[in-house]
Amino acid sequence: MVFEDLEYRGLVYQFSDPLLKKLLDLEQLVVYAGFDPTSDSLHVGHLLQICNLRRLAEKGHKPIVVLGGATGMIGDPSGKTEERPLMEPELLNHNIKSLQVQFERLLGEKYPVKGGNSPIIVNNLDWMNDLGLLDFLRDIGKHFGIGQMIAKESVRSRIGEHAVGISFTEFSYMLLQAYDFLHLYDTFGCRLQIGASDQWGNITMGIELIANMRKATVFGLTSPLIVKSDGTKFGKTESGTIWLDEKKTSPYRLYQFFYNASDTEVATWLRYFTDLSHQDLSELDNEVTTAPADRVAQRELARQVTTMVHNKQAADRAEFASKALFGGELSLLDEKTLLDVFSDVPSVVFPRTNLGEMTLVDMMVESNIAPSRGSARRTIDQGGVYLNNLPVRDTELRIDTSRLLCDAYLVLKKGKREIRLLRFA
Repeated sequence: MVFEDLEYRGLVYQFSDPLLKKLLDLEQLVVYAGFDPTSDSLHVGHLLQICNLRRLAEKGHKPIVVLGGATGMIGDPSGKTEERPLMEPELLNHNIKSLQVQFERLLGEKYPVKGGNSPIIVNNLDWMNDLGLLDFLRDIGKHFGIGQMIAKESVRSRIGEHAVGISFTEFSYMLLQAYDFLHLYDTFGCRLQIGASDQWGNITMGIELIANMRKATVFGLTSPLIVKSDGTKFGKTESGTIWLDEKKTSPYRLYQFFYNASDTEVATWLRYFTDLSHQDLSELDNEVTTAPADRVAQRELARQVTTMVHNKQAADRAEFASKALFGGELSLLDEKTLLDVFSDVPSVVFPRTNLGEMTLVDMMVESNIAPSRGSARRTIDQGGVYLNNLPVRDTELRIDTSRLLCDAYLVLKKGKREIRLLRFA
């Protein structure tokens, strides 16, 4: 039962008609979600609707991805406190091409869907570019009252902010999105639009437009907005946005983002972002309750998402790198992954000519991991110093190239928590 599974996973926030529950099991629906090309990569904030499109496709429904070449020029006011800067057409076009490649990989080539339900990917500029203003105002605008539009949350939340307010440009966004739904209904027989809960006002405008102009019933379904347990925006970290393009966010960083899910988040995220069975999810819930320190649920979440976004090999490497941070074998890491793993620890650069001359004690003092040479010697004698995660007990040890990682690096640890990345340049 499709709708029941969505409810079990916490993915139903609003839906327009109880009939949708039956139709998801009885008919093949054409369903769409829209994505404005505000960047040249998708990020984890897009991941929920991507997963929902995939779930529905696996159940026999036909997915459409709408890239907002037209609506992206306007900017959606939903969930925004101020107007987005308008994008230049060249940048917008570049972003659209990049996103199309990602969607083809994530929903088509990478995970071919059973029954030939691979996605249709379209750009709404293709049907809006030649749309005349007078025709649009006469044929579309007449179906909506200003009071009705102002009542939408995306507008109402901005209308009273006198310092910011909302421009007519943004105000018109919901009409354009409604027209998208109408066009997709006419062209592909699309009867369902999905999105996050902040899209509800825009979705219902499309439903009403089709009801008025085509005397037909179509449907809307939204999922909850995701907020992290600390109240911060999902997909944002201190180092920035978590992207789905490995050139912008490495598989290791993506893995770490989900591995770091709190115990209060992980059950929800497993339901949102994986296709694990209800039984598997219940077992992982139990792991969180009975053995939270083992982080079994977080590890499974991170593996599942990294495999989905990249591939199994990337997930394996990311998991290996994650273990390496806490004592695993470092020599098997490539340079990019090594730098990713230790990007948040203090780093020190030494001249390469120091190799063979500098002692371990010298390195500890000069990297500020020990306050003095005497302190460094005592820590080494007590077994509290590690080079590349291997214990070292020789206070006279001199470092040569044979110990370097990727022919340039050393990882120096004092105890379990004090770490330095040393580079010999």
